[in-house]
Amino acid sequence: MAVFDQIENVENMNGIVPENKEAINRQSLKDKLLSYKRTPGSLIVMILVLLAAGITIAALAFLLVHILVNGVPYLNADLFSWIYTSDNVSVVPAMINTVIMTGISLLLAIPFGIGSAIYLVEYAGKGNKLVRVIRITAETLTGIPSIVYGLFGMLFFITALHWKFSILAGGCTLAIMVLPVILRTTEEALMAVPDSFREGSFGLGAGKLRTIFKIILPAAVPGILSGIILATGRIVGETAALIYTAGTVAAIPSDLFSSGRTLAVHMYVLSNEGLHVNQAYATAVVLLVLVILINALSSYLAKKIQKV
Repeated sequence: MAVFDQIENVENMNGIVPENKEAINRQSLKDKLLSYKRTPGSLIVMILVLLAAGITIAALAFLLVHILVNGVPYLNADLFSWIYTSDNVSVVPAMINTVIMTGISLLLAIPFGIGSAIYLVEYAGKGNKLVRVIRITAETLTGIPSIVYGLFGMLFFITALHWKFSILAGGCTLAIMVLPVILRTTEEALMAVPDSFREGSFGLGAGKLRTIFKIILPAAVPGILSGIILATGRIVGETAALIYTAGTVAAIPSDLFSSGRTLAVHMYVLSNEGLHVNQAYATAVVLLVLVILINALSSYLAKKIQKV
């Protein structure tokens, strides 16, 4: 109670008494309206921003409701059978393949992406021509259609390396595809860390490597995590690149050189056949839940890393 009394005394000393708070709020609203009257362009921009936000939220809500309404009624025990058949069209093999594919892709892309970003921000000199070339290349690779990556993976991993249609070929192709996303987001996150963090660490006698891993990377974890989540979403939802590299076999792979389909490919095949459209919607629900669980796990791990 003493703390609240002190806060109230401070507010009274500053002239902010409870009776005047409503008047201050009304005055601020009046000032905002007057500012919009003086600059009508700001009012138009604010309305457009609110309209865009409303349309985005409405589209997302419609999409979620449409998927849940059409998919949840068809979630049954047969859909989660261990072995796929043409009758039950089980999603279990596709779920396992999706997790394996995501793990392989992130395991390859995260170290190279974060390591490259550390070099570009912390070690490469400012104005370095190589840095500019790498950034332009990464931005260009981000915009290349996924089917082009699929054709590259087929020609390189399957034709040249003789890996055949396999989980490993699909994972390596997806790792190349999401590498620029992780690199650019990590680079921006590292650049957002204030230089005072680096200067303070160097002033206390820490070396370059210790400063990066103990000071800079923990501070940049939220930005790095956002890149990893974006990459995960692209991996889980990818179809074109995997059809050309991993194949469409609906079975649990015996090893990394076995063919297999992910949930996104499974949903595409079911909807394309036209015989199991309802089960395709149910697969979409499973895919949505899986993405939410992966993102929640990523956020949990990021919080643990920040605490450490």
